[in-house]
Amino acid sequence: MRILVTDGMDKSAIAALQAQGNEIVEQYYEPDQLGAALREFDAVVVRSKTKIRAKHIDEAQGGKLKLIIRGGVGVDNIDVKYAEEKGITVRNTPRASSQSVAELAMGLMFSCCRYISIAGHTMREDKWEKKAYGKGIELSGKTLGIVGFGRIGQALGKMAKAIGMDVIAFDIFHIPGIEEQMGIPYVEMEELLAKSDFISVHAPAVDGGKLISAENIAKMKDGVVIINTSRGSNCDEAALLAALESGKVRAAGLDVYAEEPSLNKALYSHPMVSCTPHIGAATQEAQKRIGTEIVSIIENFGK
Repeated sequence: MRILVTDGMDKSAIAALQAQGNEIVEQYYEPDQLGAALREFDAVVVRSKTKIRAKHIDEAQGGKLKLIIRGGVGVDNIDVKYAEEKGITVRNTPRASSQSVAELAMGLMFSCCRYISIAGHTMREDKWEKKAYGKGIELSGKTLGIVGFGRIGQALGKMAKAIGMDVIAFDIFHIPGIEEQMGIPYVEMEELLAKSDFISVHAPAVDGGKLISAENIAKMKDGVVIINTSRGSNCDEAALLAALESGKVRAAGLDVYAEEPSLNKALYSHPMVSCTPHIGAATQEAQKRIGTEIVSIIENFGK
């Protein structure tokens, strides 16, 4: 197969694909050039930067394209249904990065509790703000509400329980037996919003509304901590910033944004925001697992 890799991939996976006899081209295409380029490839591997929409699929028609792989969990950057209607298979790697994203969410929770981001920043400015940042809170004994209880949410729930947090979860899909297995109950969204000291979002992009909205924030506890490592579109950034300014939201940990790179400096530079540039799956281990899954998908494609 002739395979286009637009957003990078683990080198060992590229070597494995080449050893299978595939031709690999590593190149990013701007949106207005992507569709035509896809005509020349049997498969394309993307991460989150490249978005494959209906117009790209239309432009690729008559070419060789028959497989789109998203190296990661969510596939909302691909018009999956439209692609499949045109006879193009869409696959992802749902298991590979779950632990990495969950660990980042946990790290952002610690950072928000203990001012790790802002305190470290002020030290690099030669300041010793011990009194200002000596009013942290502990995670142990607090209630964590997980919105989206798939593989990432479950991994975070396991870690949170290990450090003494009470964990509840909301998901539109209920996995049979998972509540008893993990000791984490499903609750309705209204209950999660009202009871949680921390809320971590792990849902795919939601049509018709934002999970972190002014309406939902109003239903949360005063001083809630919000973590979003899912999709930037799940958060109303203006509403979150207003809640941070008023103190309704104590702190926020953000890895994803409405626009990337983020242009909302008022939000990402807020002293009570711990932020990272969409690096949830960016660990050496996750990249190797993603690469391994991609190799397996291509190796078994059509069998």
